Amino acid sequence: MNTEVCLSLLQFSDGLFPAGAYAHSLGLETYVQAGTISDAAGVEAFIRAFLEGSAAPTDAKAATLARRAALEGDLAACLTLDGILDAAKVVQESREASRQMGKQILRIAVNLTPQALLREFYSSASSGATPGHQAVAWGAVAGALNWPERETRGAYLYSSAAALVGAALRLLPLGQLAGQGVLFRLLPLIAQLAEPAPSDEDADLWSFAPALEIVAMQHARLEARLFRS
Repeated sequence: MNTEVCLSLLQFSDGLFPAGAYAHSLGLETYVQAGTISDAAGVEAFIRAFLEGSAAPTDAKAATLARRAALEGDLAACLTLDGILDAAKVVQESREASRQMGKQILRIAVNLTPQALLREFYSSASSGATPGHQAVAWGAVAGALNWPERETRGAYLYSSAAALVGAALRLLPLGQLAGQGVLFRLLPLIAQLAEPAPSDEDADLWSFAPALEIVAMQHARLEARLFRS
C-alpha cells in the first residue's frame, strides 16, 4: 500500500471523520445504566463480544465483498449485498445507525473522488432505493480508493472498536489512559479478525450476539439516553 492510499484509509477511519459514530453506543449505554458494565474490563468484554459475534462475521465480511464488487465496477452486487445486510440487522436502532453512517460516508466520498460507482450508490441510498449500510459503503469506498483487503477489514473493525471506547469514556469515569489500554489489548483480536477466511467467498453473513441485541433493543426504552443507539 503506497503512502497516498494509506493516508486515505487513515482519513476515513479517523475518529474525526464525520460519519456519526459518536452518536451511537450500540447497546453499551443500556449495560452501563443497569450497572452491568462499570469499568474498563467490562467495556473490553463488550467490545470483544461485539467484534467476534457481530462486526467481523457480518459487517467486516460485507465490507470485504463490497470492496471486491467495487473493484469490478459491479454496483448491482453492492446493492444486493446492501439488501442482505439490511435483513441481517434485526435491531431497529442499530439498523438505522448503520444506514445513517453509510449514507454519510458515501456523501463525503462522492465529494472527494469522482468515482461513478460511488455517485450511483449514493444516489440510490439518498432516494431510498437501497439502505446504504455503513459496511457496504465502506467496502465500496475501499474498492474505489484501492485499499488492500486485509487493511480494509482491520481499519473497519478498529474504527468500530474505537467508537465504542469513545462512547464508554462518556458513559463511565474511565479516563483516556484506560480507554487506550482497552484499544491496545484489542489489537491482536482485530488483527486476527482482519485475516481473510475461506467463507469470504460467499455472501452468507451471520452474527451470534443475542445478549448485545437484547440490550440494544432495550436501549429505546431507557428513560434518559445520551446516545441514539
